[in-house]
Parts: sequence; C-alpha cells; structure tokens
Amino acid sequence: MSKSTLLAATAVLFGVVIAASDVEAHAFLRSASPPVGSTVPAPKAVDITFSEGVEPAFSSIVVQDAKGQRVDTGDVHSASSDGLRLEVGLKSLAPGTYTVIWHATSVDTHKTEGRYVFTVQP
Repeated sequence: MSKSTLLAATAVLFGVVIAASDVEAHAFLRSASPPVGSTVPAPKAVDITFSEGVEPAFSSIVVQDAKGQRVDTGDVHSASSDGLRLEVGLKSLAPGTYTVIWHATSVDTHKTEGRYVFTVQP
C-alpha cells in the first residue's frame, strides 16, 4: 500500500469516527428521581439528569397517572447551573403508577425523547 493510499484511508477513517461521534451528541436520560421503575413515597418533583446540557425552553417533562391525567405542575425548569438537569413539580400523588414523558432539546439542538414509570407506594 502506498503512502498516499494509506493517508487517504486514514483520512476517511478519521472522518467516519468524527461523524459517528457527532451522531452520539444527544441528551439522553442519565438518571432520574424518582428512579426509573422504582416504588417510592409520594415525591414532590421529578428531576431528570441528561447526558449533556439541555435547553429548558425547548424541553418538557409531563407526568401522567394511570388514567392519562396530567399530575405535574407544568413548571419545567433547569435544576443545575451546568444545564444537565430538568425538574418539574408534582401535585399531591395518590398511590399508583405514574408515567414520566420527557422531550429534550440539547444545547447543540438535537432532540431526544423517552418515557419511564415509577410507582407511589400506599
């Protein structure tokens, strides 16, 4: 293999690696409180930590009860100075299962979404 062919192949490989790392630059759920799938006493808020900074104005957290009724207060806001955490207050929760539905727009404008459940113990 000639030196110019090797350099060209290296440049192409480098470009593929850079492109792949850009694809992974999205805000994914890293942790949550209440935790995913947990059973907890009635929380006052849902707090989600993302893998990268998010734009609160373009992101949301909705919490629904088993009947699909919204039980959050709608006040989604940044909960950390680094922009990694979003929080929304909750109304008084009765025992039961709740679904958290989140949409995040990262600081680099990529959009992600997800959902998880938690249960409030009796």
